[in-house]
Amino acid sequence: MLKVENLSVIYPGGYRALEGVNLDLKEGKVYGILGPSGSGKSSLLKGILGLAPASGKVTFRGRPIKEFAKKTAYLEQKENIDKTFPITAFQCVLMGTYPALGFLKKPGKAEKTAALKALDQVQMSDFKDRQIGELSGGQFQRVLIARALVRNAELIFLDEPFVGLDIQNEATVIQLLKAMAAAGKSVFVVHHNLDTVVDYFDEVILINRALIANGPVDEVFTKNNIAQTYDMFSEHINF
Repeated sequence: MLKVENLSVIYPGGYRALEGVNLDLKEGKVYGILGPSGSGKSSLLKGILGLAPASGKVTFRGRPIKEFAKKTAYLEQKENIDKTFPITAFQCVLMGTYPALGFLKKPGKAEKTAALKALDQVQMSDFKDRQIGELSGGQFQRVLIARALVRNAELIFLDEPFVGLDIQNEATVIQLLKAMAAAGKSVFVVHHNLDTVVDYFDEVILINRALIANGPVDEVFTKNNIAQTYDMFSEHINF
């Protein structure tokens, strides 16, 4: 499915955010990407997508991942998104349909219906006409997730999508992601809450400036691997 070969992310000035990552991942799963702050989790997503200066090779179904740009959705951390841009929640979600449209083609009835459906899926229909700058942090996060959903992507990359969500809305979103995986989509989630890993993910990717371990949760999410990832002693881990 998604194959990452010797991926390194090196920013201007020589800072190495990530070194020599190799992954061979199957389709139709929800992957949790875990590691301490500054460990390279976001850089892994950006390196895979070609959004950061990277070396190495990334392929999807045996072809360069850039050939699947229209079938890829990426939700960056919401603090990096300008909420002052004067658009409504509906317009923000509708933007997710643009990559699949032809050059200069405007969204039609089908795209608008899909955007409304995505808003309903994240329980934001009542806010469709609200300016995004007027939304709470959690509401805006749900709108961004709806924008990722409406793309009908094969690869979905989400950078800490649960930040700002309450327990109920977080549960709604993870069920949506699981349903997408069950339909054959591949979902990658940068995550920080270790308490929910077992319930949320099929497989985990443990990162600390390099790949520590990856694989099924019940095999890889162990005290020893977590201790190595977070530079701590395994006896201090309680789960």
